[in-house]
Amino acid sequence: MTLADLIMTLDVVSQEGDLNVEVVNVTEDSRQVKPGTFFVAVKGTQVDGHEFLDQACAQGATGLLVEAPFSKAKLAAFEGRLPAIVEVTDTRTALGSVASRFWSEPSCALTMIGVTGTNGKTTVTHVAKGLLEASARKVGLLGTVGYFIGAEHFSASHTTPGAVALQSLLSQMVKGGADTAVLEVSSHALALDRVAGCEFDIVVFTNLTQDHLDFHRDMHDYFQAKLRLFQEYVLPKTKSSPKRAIVNIDDEWGQRILQQCAVPVWSYSIRHSADLSATDLSLSIDGTTFTAVTPIGSLPIHSSLVGEHNVYNLLAAIGIGVECGMSLEMIQQGIRTFRAVPGRFEVVSEGYDIAVVVDYAHTEDALARLLAAAQVLKKGRIITVFGCGGDRDRGKRPKMGAVAVQGSDLVFVTSDNPRTEDPSTIIQDIEQGILALPESQRSDYRLITDRRVAIQVAIQEAAPHDMVLIAGKGHEDYQIIGTERFHFDDREVARDALGSRAKTGEWAGK
Repeated sequence: MTLADLIMTLDVVSQEGDLNVEVVNVTEDSRQVKPGTFFVAVKGTQVDGHEFLDQACAQGATGLLVEAPFSKAKLAAFEGRLPAIVEVTDTRTALGSVASRFWSEPSCALTMIGVTGTNGKTTVTHVAKGLLEASARKVGLLGTVGYFIGAEHFSASHTTPGAVALQSLLSQMVKGGADTAVLEVSSHALALDRVAGCEFDIVVFTNLTQDHLDFHRDMHDYFQAKLRLFQEYVLPKTKSSPKRAIVNIDDEWGQRILQQCAVPVWSYSIRHSADLSATDLSLSIDGTTFTAVTPIGSLPIHSSLVGEHNVYNLLAAIGIGVECGMSLEMIQQGIRTFRAVPGRFEVVSEGYDIAVVVDYAHTEDALARLLAAAQVLKKGRIITVFGCGGDRDRGKRPKMGAVAVQGSDLVFVTSDNPRTEDPSTIIQDIEQGILALPESQRSDYRLITDRRVAIQVAIQEAAPHDMVLIAGKGHEDYQIIGTERFHFDDREVARDALGSRAKTGEWAGK
């Protein structure tokens, strides 16, 4: 493919040089430039790609995509023959379009399903993948837990990969015979144009609660990023198939999306009249049953997923299944056979007389939902272990502290991924929310900086029938301290602690 082909859909401000040269690679990372590369200079939050144009030229770039106004003086250090130079007003947006064309516009060959929201994205996408595969579709999935393409599974660098990596992965899906792609679409991805070049067919909104306010200016800015999925990326462009949004109207932000969405909407709700709703709800530690009311009829649902929050997730996935043409019987069977999502209310204490649950809940709302589910299911005390990440939204820390002590019988406040912050400072921020409550409204709590020790002590002190909730990291198998990443898996640490406790003979297994 030539440079001229790649820039065909861009609003070009100016161009010079030979555009009929073949391109063998597209990248915004100067370290990946090789002869024949089209280098896109993107202004990032930390680094400006225009600072590396000389390096890209020296490594054999065949073309440069830059932001106007552009001066060749920026290439003063390069003494060789200049590659072609194309100016646009916004290289970040252009990157996705260029990458999409380079990989033959893979989103046009797939049914594209995008799920966004603060909480629930991972569960909705995994349930949807299971449902659609039960109807004989070939489905790829990109999200927090990993990237799944056919039989291959790759670790996820981001919930939603960067524009170039995203188009490459979608292309791999097409080449592997997939007909559907299910994506978790993060607010970062929307704000940073990572999904530019994609055209979605079905878009889902789960909820919006405080998170990522280290990146977004405020909740309005956070919402505006999410809204782009429902206004820009689902608009009909090259596809003729019908489009659909599926929106949680029990969330106040969902009600706003309902009013502002650019395509037809199905609402879903537990509290209000909606296109998709749940009646006759029954919750237990063994799973969830309810009657799902859908646009094509009602059906009884039996799922191994636990908690009211998962009823919302199941309704969203059911909506995806219905929109994709699945019968009620196929949906019912698909949900019945779906087991679990890694790190989402994952029970790791089989065979013991306490329940130990690992969950990804890392926001105020997610922790509140987790504790609400535990309250319904508990037989003894609820003991919660959690922390907050460093170098991230500080505003949610005291709120999570308050939620934890209001919904638990005992809380261990500990580290999560402290990154470059002092763990004790993060814990103090959390404690401020606890101390702001009257003593009558808060349970006992302890501060233990070492997460491994906190988990061990919580399990050691649990009595028969207690439930230990280990929140914040879920499926993650690492901890970031400073700038280093260490292996750490809550599930492994919990199982080790359970085994150690059992060996002491201080409790008997079931």
